[in-house]
Amino acid sequence: MQLQEWLRSLRPSSGGLGKSLEEDIRSLLPALPSSFSSLSLSPPSIIGLGALASLTAYWLVTRPRSIQPPCDLQAQSVPVKGDPSCRRSALLKDDNLLDFYYEDTKTVYEVFQRGLRIAGDRPCLGFRKPGEPYQWIPYTEVAERAQVLGSGLLAKGCKPNPKQFVGIFAQNRPEWVIAELACYTFSMAVVPLYDTLGLEAMVHILNLAEISLVICDKEEKAESLLLNKEKGVTPALSCLVLFNPVSAALVERGKACGVEIMHLSEIMVGDEGIHMNCPPKPQDLAVVCFTSGTTVKLTLNGVTFLERINNLIMKQLYISRVGFYQGDISLLMDDIKTLKPTFFPVVPRLLNRIYDKIMSSVTSPLKRAVLHYAVRRKQAELSCGIVRNNSFWDKLVLNKIQANLGGNVRFILTASAPISPTVLSFLRATLGCLIFEGYGQTECTAGCTFSMPGDWTAGHVGAPLPCARVKLTDIPDMNYYASSGEGEICIQGPSVFQGYLNDKERTDEALDSDGWLHTGDVGQWQPNGTLQIIDRKKNIFKLSQGEYIAPEKIENVYSRCVPVLQVFVHGDSLQSFLIGIVVPDPEVFVNWNKDRGIVGSYEELCQNPDVKKAVLEDMTAVGKKAGLKSFEQVKDVYLHSELFSISNGLLTPTLKSRRVDLRRVFSEQINQMYSTAAL
Repeated sequence: MQLQEWLRSLRPSSGGLGKSLEEDIRSLLPALPSSFSSLSLSPPSIIGLGALASLTAYWLVTRPRSIQPPCDLQAQSVPVKGDPSCRRSALLKDDNLLDFYYEDTKTVYEVFQRGLRIAGDRPCLGFRKPGEPYQWIPYTEVAERAQVLGSGLLAKGCKPNPKQFVGIFAQNRPEWVIAELACYTFSMAVVPLYDTLGLEAMVHILNLAEISLVICDKEEKAESLLLNKEKGVTPALSCLVLFNPVSAALVERGKACGVEIMHLSEIMVGDEGIHMNCPPKPQDLAVVCFTSGTTVKLTLNGVTFLERINNLIMKQLYISRVGFYQGDISLLMDDIKTLKPTFFPVVPRLLNRIYDKIMSSVTSPLKRAVLHYAVRRKQAELSCGIVRNNSFWDKLVLNKIQANLGGNVRFILTASAPISPTVLSFLRATLGCLIFEGYGQTECTAGCTFSMPGDWTAGHVGAPLPCARVKLTDIPDMNYYASSGEGEICIQGPSVFQGYLNDKERTDEALDSDGWLHTGDVGQWQPNGTLQIIDRKKNIFKLSQGEYIAPEKIENVYSRCVPVLQVFVHGDSLQSFLIGIVVPDPEVFVNWNKDRGIVGSYEELCQNPDVKKAVLEDMTAVGKKAGLKSFEQVKDVYLHSELFSISNGLLTPTLKSRRVDLRRVFSEQINQMYSTAAL
């Protein structure tokens, strides 16, 4: 298929100049007369001609080359059965979707086995201790430890089938992946748990999935699970396995309430206890992951191995090595510089922070002018399809920026939230690497669209992946109609989930009778076949004059303001205008105000009325430039000095706003802003 051919084209050629290069050289050389031997050239002329030919050949060999896209960038998706509102990837030969990429990789277990066959003893999972280089666990050892751990789980009563749910309650680290692979080796399903869920949500998951065994990283998490058991609210829990050392006191506490607690090494069986692998089938359940909205009720999504495979294989990760951070977010940048990653998945919020930090660090007019000129030159190359980090401007200006990410990044993937086209275009130029934007949901196993290699335009989320069909459906209440190329985004294909665990009502709401997943997002097809996210069907409300408001769209616009780090836009059906809660960016806020003649600490500035006025004016200007209508602009803001975070309950684990909690926490400020405006 076209995608495979394109991937092969990225490999370096095995020898010599290609045919196209020979043709280039011939085209640049002057036509020689047939009677070449009759020409009489002086030695200086011959030397000059040879030097010119050498310089020409050198330029042709070393000149930057554009990335050849795998399809026509003006037709990146194709209508399905002639319906322009329903489209599939142009990389496919026909309307049949891609179920798997290789015949021997139809489950996540098989993906790793392929990597094991190819990589052998090469590095797989990496970790580091403070001040030390990364240490690597090879593929062979990962496979061996996964089989031994899986056999240990069977010895503790787990069954080798997809109805057996095993909880993993830990930070990302090599043991997490090994535990996951241990479950897949014996067809068990994984249920990730997070300490940010809170007591009520944790109990809900453990009971709904009837989890008896949980693998934890440290004692604090084990203690929180024991507390639930001691209260009698999680009766099925019977065994905890810890990555970190276990104290005798904790073991005794577990015995008192009927929970066996052991270290990871204790469950790793010897040679005599190792079971033969019991691999899963493509249709078997692989993982039950939660999505948390604005309420404490969780939705558990069942994802099969076939659904996961469509995204894992497309990303070509089966022979990669993955390095994990130390577990301390304050040391993350040091970990990145030490790891020197080549592939860097990242949320837009971090890219926004990188952009803001670059812009705020360039203080002198001369440096700012040089930076902007360098970016324009790199963007000119991007428009020609050239992506590189070794140009004159990279070496002179941009290499320090690239060094902050280790200096080796070749591929960045951003998703989970929209990113400003300005930020995306700027970072594509400054970082000198491929930056792709994707779109999807947990319910469709992460991605359903992906920007195409060679298309470096911004403002869209790419074309459908080969494993998904995407269509738009009418939303009459919001005046969006599929006939106009606008509507609710719906997804169909092998990557769409089976449904919500033991929740038929919610499953029927999300999946229609034809298997289309209704996302709640509003999209618009672009002329080149890419998809643009333009609105949100959910989280909308009416103002008193009857205008519909999509607050998330407005928040995404305001997040481009230099002094704004986080913003929550609120409206009321009894009010005619919007107000906002703004968390200024601590890294730029003080200097931003100093440039306007206002001096003070971060906390003092948040309480300064003149500062609030300046921030509101900046937000209004950015909103106007982005095309916000007058009723979509906030008319008042409250500056808050504490970040919205998972720990204070104002963000979900996927870093989305908990809107109900934000309204509750800031109810006094909201009421104050509305009452002041009424006077």
